[in-house]
Amino acid sequence: MENYYQKEIECASPEKLRELQDERLVKQVKHVWDNVPYYRKKMEEKGVTPDDIKGVDDLHKLPFLSKADLRDAYPYGLLAAPLKDCVRIQSTSGTTGRRVVAFYTKNDIDLWEDCCARAIVAAGGTNEDVVQIAYGYGLFTGGAGLHGGSHKVGSLTLPMSSGNTDRQLQFMTDLKSTILCCTPSYAAYLAESIHERGLRDKIKLKAGIFGAEAWSEKMRQEIQNQLGIKAYDIYGLTEISGPGVAFECSEQAGMHINEDHFIAEIIDPDTGEVLPDGTQGELVFTSITKEAFPLLRYRTRDICVLTREKCSCGRTLVKMCKPMGRSDDMLIVKGVNVFPSQIETVLIEQGYQSNYQIIVDRVNNSDTLEVMVEMTQDNFSDNLGKITEMEKSLVAALKAMLGIYTKVRLVAPKSITRSEGKAVRVIDKRKI
Repeated sequence: MENYYQKEIECASPEKLRELQDERLVKQVKHVWDNVPYYRKKMEEKGVTPDDIKGVDDLHKLPFLSKADLRDAYPYGLLAAPLKDCVRIQSTSGTTGRRVVAFYTKNDIDLWEDCCARAIVAAGGTNEDVVQIAYGYGLFTGGAGLHGGSHKVGSLTLPMSSGNTDRQLQFMTDLKSTILCCTPSYAAYLAESIHERGLRDKIKLKAGIFGAEAWSEKMRQEIQNQLGIKAYDIYGLTEISGPGVAFECSEQAGMHINEDHFIAEIIDPDTGEVLPDGTQGELVFTSITKEAFPLLRYRTRDICVLTREKCSCGRTLVKMCKPMGRSDDMLIVKGVNVFPSQIETVLIEQGYQSNYQIIVDRVNNSDTLEVMVEMTQDNFSDNLGKITEMEKSLVAALKAMLGIYTKVRLVAPKSITRSEGKAVRVIDKRKI
């Protein structure tokens, strides 16, 4: 039996959703035009006024926004509401360049928490659940969003934040947490720690809601098997609101986008041309209910596919596939597009865990690609000949997946630094 937090929206007819989007988009464009000089200038440069936007069919006429725009306009240049009406800021977790700051009114937070509540209910959450939130709190949106969503559902909320694994496990066992919210890499780390401590029988988890970083289907299966749970994907960006822009249902085959708040497009990342549903391209979002920080046609850089195929859960909201990577995080090595998720899939298929690091360098004007991989306790060996054979096997498997040679270096278990937040997967040493 599928449960819904706001069934009237989640299962609304496509016609009703489109009517709602048309109405809200027109209103939002006028709001931005009247209150954001930075964006009004971009519209004027493209020869567009609010009168040109009658609904979603006209969305393509609007200019794009990028992270560069957000940095250029930092801190208040894209603010669309009086500062006195704003009650919170959140910020991206990036460490390079100017940070991106997003603003929220009380209503913005209310609607964001509704979106997160939909995700929790879709994962089986009720007011009888204990939701352990191990996303970071503070400026990062992960903790705040799921925290508010859990409150809306009426679940007992454990605001653990990230890190302090001993305390995480103590509360998990003592309070019998049933739903875990954190990054997938930290979920894998917690699973590893649970098995090491012999706590598997004391863990009562039934579901996990994992996001904030790319993770493969193989990694999902590994986490599910280790923890005995269903692992659900959740998607969001600080710039748009945070987690809850899209969420996975019981089908676990793509995430439903909350279309009453966000309009999704897929574009060609090179030309900006809008592509039809079912075509792979870059994901673009327009927020149509945000008051303080409404972004129109924001380029996420996530490579994705949208589908409107009927879902067994009953929801009619469009689905996005799990992003295969980010166009700006994608590695181009020897002219070949390489995504960390591809490497992760191979490692797990070969019996290794998902803790690894990719090192890219340039030697004599030629790109090099090396993957450091932890051996597991089961396949650990100090026999040099055996290690060499294991490395050769991984090299062959990676060559088959990527089409290029990848050096593999097997290292001892637990020798790669564990991450309690977003995992650091790629070290690019190239000086271009």
